[in-house]
Amino acid sequence: MTTQQSRVLVQLRGLILNGTFAPGERLAEIPLAERLATSRTPIRQALVTLEHEGLIEASPGGGYQMRSFTMQDVADAIRLRGVLEGFAARLLAENGASRQVLKVLNDCLTEGDAVVFKATMDLDDYTRYAQINDRFHETIIEGCANKALARMMETLNGQAFAAASATLPMQSSTEEGHEWMKLAHRTHHAMVQAIESHQGSRAQALGEEHVEIARRNLDYAMDDPEHAAKILPGFQLVSDSEKLLRP
Repeated sequence: MTTQQSRVLVQLRGLILNGTFAPGERLAEIPLAERLATSRTPIRQALVTLEHEGLIEASPGGGYQMRSFTMQDVADAIRLRGVLEGFAARLLAENGASRQVLKVLNDCLTEGDAVVFKATMDLDDYTRYAQINDRFHETIIEGCANKALARMMETLNGQAFAAASATLPMQSSTEEGHEWMKLAHRTHHAMVQAIESHQGSRAQALGEEHVEIARRNLDYAMDDPEHAAKILPGFQLVSDSEKLLRP
């Protein structure tokens, strides 16, 4: 894939996950090409990739359209991410992580401590933590050196709300959010400790347990779908939320 094709794919995936297109909306090549200031060829290739990832679907009249997801779809994707990340953490623990990988992970812990364990967190703190969180999880996946697992995770990250930091904005809008953030970061500490101690089973269990915080965020979103739609515009992609948002 060329740099141009990669850029268009990332941009289009971002538009979709940000709720730019409604479920069932047709994704026509020409308007998309004009919107992204590119030719139709990279748009066409991006649409093929996005259909393969399961983010969009073929339209009955030809071409592609935006699909919707159920809460079960999202929950399944999050749980699968936990399984993959848990296995990656286990591989790091059992095979031994490189000095560079351990340095990045410990840097993430230190930077995260400075953000999370404050008396209060503002929006900038949550944004900063999302960056730290993404780097932490990416390092575990890349560090385990399992190319098949990395490919599966790349596909999974393209699903609605499946990426590591996808539901973090919900935490910034709840009274309990700061405590959830502390819990998540303490789990990061425990995962790194297990990896450094070569405790494969423990590292795997922690990785699988870690995603339950994201599941909790989804439960909160379903309890207050109107608020969730303001915080996470892409929430409209979840078909269950459409029923709750109707007057």
